[in-house]
Amino acid sequence: MNDMPKVVDHERRREELVRAVWEVISRDGIEGATVRKVAEAAGVSVGGLRHYFDSQRDLLAFAAHAIGRNVTERVTALLHADLPGPQRARALLEEFLPLDENRRVEVEVWLACLVRSHVDESLAELRTTAWAGERHICRLAVASCHDLPLPDRLDQELADADLERQAMRLHLVIDGLTLQTATYPENFTAESIRAILDEELRLLLTEPR
Repeated sequence: MNDMPKVVDHERRREELVRAVWEVISRDGIEGATVRKVAEAAGVSVGGLRHYFDSQRDLLAFAAHAIGRNVTERVTALLHADLPGPQRARALLEEFLPLDENRRVEVEVWLACLVRSHVDESLAELRTTAWAGERHICRLAVASCHDLPLPDRLDQELADADLERQAMRLHLVIDGLTLQTATYPENFTAESIRAILDEELRLLLTEPR
């Protein structure tokens, strides 16, 4: 019985490694996040990480995919929650913003991956996925604000052209707000970020169609 091979719970190990990646990035930044440091934080050998990643590029891709899964799970939970439309819209859009430590690290990793995707073709799919996913969530937010049926596909535009333009504008606003708050965190608090978002949603709700 003692000679039986140890069964590895890969999903549990994956989550442990994601937390180790967050820890290293929070402490040392993107450029300081190496495979060796992640291995140390996770308490495993560098060789033990090769099933998941064996370079910094693979580490970033691993982290980005983990962010995608986390955001998708949180967005799905919000869509199933019993929330007033404007409140759901606000909560959906907050998933892109560095309002707490976890989302701050997620934003930093995601932005780093997007920048590198322009020179690293292995990350190009992430860039495409990021744009489509964010536009979809902006459409969900606009539909929620106006108490309309929610689009259920990433490529599904809103039927009303004016509402589709609102989603496009909201997408641009959220991108700018995300970049500003991540690049100059000393200039923003969570309260001020939410105030900006609330103002944009107020304008969206009162804009003539």
